[in-house]
Amino acid sequence: MKTVCVYCGSSEGVRSSYMSAATSLGQALVENKLDLVYGGADVGLMGATANAVLENGGSVTGIIPKALFEKEVAHQGLSELRVVADMHERKSQMAEMGDGFITLPGGLGTLEELFEMLTWSQLGFHDKPIGVLNVDGYFDSLLQFIDNSIEQGFINASHRDLFCVSSSPEELVSKMQCHKTSKHTI
Repeated sequence: MKTVCVYCGSSEGVRSSYMSAATSLGQALVENKLDLVYGGADVGLMGATANAVLENGGSVTGIIPKALFEKEVAHQGLSELRVVADMHERKSQMAEMGDGFITLPGGLGTLEELFEMLTWSQLGFHDKPIGVLNVDGYFDSLLQFIDNSIEQGFINASHRDLFCVSSSPEELVSKMQCHKTSKHTI
């Protein structure tokens, strides 16, 4: 892994631990000599992660659609900022650039991006590691939902190993660097 794609909220959330985790993740990426690619905003967890990477001497590529360039307050201090036509192009470029994917707390867009990478892995479109940073149990309900879907026969039990989970940014990066994704069947 050389570049990690991070999906996270463009807001800070209600707990200060979310921002702290985003900053810690940025530091962990740099400590492990990993570049960051993300959605290009200078606000919320997105901005905190990017700023931590930059402040610690790392490289950050932001990819933001024209329609969100002003709305999400595009980060102007990145190593590279790509303004693209739309969300499809943004997600495509982020997926292509990322050698692995980490999801922090966020909203519907963050969840959609996580599930797209999980689905692509399930279908064998990529074998890149996927991590979920479970800050203060933020994703506990989602993990329970996935476990329930397995129990109910809608998700294959082997697909639970498509992603790593940790509450520690450092541990999650370490798990992802050792993670071997096998070919999965639908």
